[in-house]
Amino acid sequence: MAERLVPVDIKKIRITDELFGGYARLVSEKVIPYQWDILNDRAEGADPTYCMQNFRIAAGEQKGERNGVVFEDSDLYKWIEAASYAVANGSGDAFRTDLENVIALLEKAQQEDGYLNTFFSFANKGKRYTNLMEGHELYCAGHLIEAAVAYTDATGKKTLLQIARKYADLICRTFGTGEGQIHGYPGHQEIELALVKLYRCTGEKRYLDTATYFIAQRGKKPNYFAQEMERRHHQPEFFPEFGDIDLEYMQADEPPVEQTKAKGHAVRAVYMYSAMADLAAENEDRKLLEACRRLWDNLTQKQMYITGSIGSSGFLERFTTDYDLPNTTNYSETCASIGLMMFGQRMCNLTHEASYYDIVERALYNTVLAGISQSGDRYFYVNPLEVVPQFCTEHTSMAHVKPVRQKWFSVACCPPNVARTLASLGQYIMAESTEGLYIQQFISSELEDRIGTTDIHIRMDSQLLQNGRVTITCRQKGPGIPLYIRIPSYAVAPELIADGQKQTYEEQGGYMKILPEKEICELKIDFHIRPRWMSAHDDVRADTGKLALEYGPCIYCLEEKDNGDHLSGIYVRTDTEIRKASLPPQLMGQLPALEYKGERLSNRFSDEGQLYGSPRFVRQGVQLYAVPYGIWGNRGEGEMLVWQNAVIG
Repeated sequence: MAERLVPVDIKKIRITDELFGGYARLVSEKVIPYQWDILNDRAEGADPTYCMQNFRIAAGEQKGERNGVVFEDSDLYKWIEAASYAVANGSGDAFRTDLENVIALLEKAQQEDGYLNTFFSFANKGKRYTNLMEGHELYCAGHLIEAAVAYTDATGKKTLLQIARKYADLICRTFGTGEGQIHGYPGHQEIELALVKLYRCTGEKRYLDTATYFIAQRGKKPNYFAQEMERRHHQPEFFPEFGDIDLEYMQADEPPVEQTKAKGHAVRAVYMYSAMADLAAENEDRKLLEACRRLWDNLTQKQMYITGSIGSSGFLERFTTDYDLPNTTNYSETCASIGLMMFGQRMCNLTHEASYYDIVERALYNTVLAGISQSGDRYFYVNPLEVVPQFCTEHTSMAHVKPVRQKWFSVACCPPNVARTLASLGQYIMAESTEGLYIQQFISSELEDRIGTTDIHIRMDSQLLQNGRVTITCRQKGPGIPLYIRIPSYAVAPELIADGQKQTYEEQGGYMKILPEKEICELKIDFHIRPRWMSAHDDVRADTGKLALEYGPCIYCLEEKDNGDHLSGIYVRTDTEIRKASLPPQLMGQLPALEYKGERLSNRFSDEGQLYGSPRFVRQGVQLYAVPYGIWGNRGEGEMLVWQNAVIG
């Protein structure tokens, strides 16, 4: 296998981008402090989480009973990870004291054998590892490990790493195929990829071996989860909906290496696929790599929304079947798109194929950004492609769809997941290997790095979403190393100008391969992007005869605030002129809005007051104003629509 690409150290990259620099500032100035208040139950108007209270009880600092969902601990661990990334990128000095205090609390809460989980530590101590399917113990442990690695990378301090290693060592002793070990694996995958991170951080092979075991053992016969369900007489302990659960839900119906189709709970799936890609790289396992390719292709070619979201069922947050992609009732969890980014990044790192980053970019610009408000304190868990607020009613099949972002959730995995993703965004912009430096995303930024014996400075000024152009200034001291610049799928005849001269380039794996000829060079790239209408495969019944508007990586949508209600009655022609316009001033990022003409179809039948009557359709020309999907819902409640009716003929 080729040498694995490594994301650049986020301590070495500074994001200067108008859009993502704004989100980076938002994370450090608003998101992380707000989420800290939430976890400490002092955010006005938000329901208590009991998160920090649970840890204080476990540490013996407070009396009381544990409250909250069984996996509540993971929210704190993701907060630690996000705050650690903020420290690493230079925006998080204000969090250092809170981080040190939290780590001291975890140290006190950890049991002597290394176990650390506020739910199973005391009142439920006898239930440790008895319900792997529902209990999320290993899921929480995985997020603790990820937080520890991030904190160590950011600060050089190893106290949290020692806590995580002590727990990981217990897990390595507890699980496996040996006599006296538990032959099970996690119900919610996460620890597998975390153990690979811990192996890369420490060099201790037992962590890699245990991650390998968890993937290899999953789905084997006799099936561990089937046996576990039998022991409980198929009675769920934590989640009533698990009374009729199937093994596909946890991707445990067959070994992962044999799986060909994305199935089950979407977040669990992409976390597992990410670990599989990691293990394929570390173990040079070609069969596992081929499984990853199959799953990626099925996932992105038959089960992914145009916004880069996945998981079409509001029931159990899961995949259904190929091409089942409804727009109003879909789940499309924010965490699932983050997991898709993680999987795509790993596949690119492993294969050096740029096309994986087309999907990473699509998920980031659309669903992941939509998951957080531009005020930083409101969140979407579910990301539909069409919303009519009055239809999003409680106690119905639409209860999961919210027309406005929420302060928090009882199951709050998404908000801290968005925070840690945006705080570590530098890792998705560039990557490196001994072969050279890879430009993966066109986000204005500066990098100071050393690759081999070459010192390299990169300044990227991106106007990708304004005019399709990117300028990269490169300074190298030492042996010249090539730059690999991704050619995105939406580029039209990309043009390269080096130091003022038009230049041809070698294409390799979907990248422009450029070897700068001077110590300092300036590269100007024009991708010639333009707004374009997109349609869906004929088997996507929900989108038959409909169009979605794309500009670069951004999908655009209509909002009621700009276009009135009854957006489902909008029709457009594919040859309509599309012009760029300014966004409303309260929306950050300097992205363009798009304006074009369309028609509104209404039915003015004469049977007044009746639900049904003789048709009397009327068409009226309208001027339409579309905004990027990733920033919709920041100006109040109203209808939203991605897929618009096409005028045929």
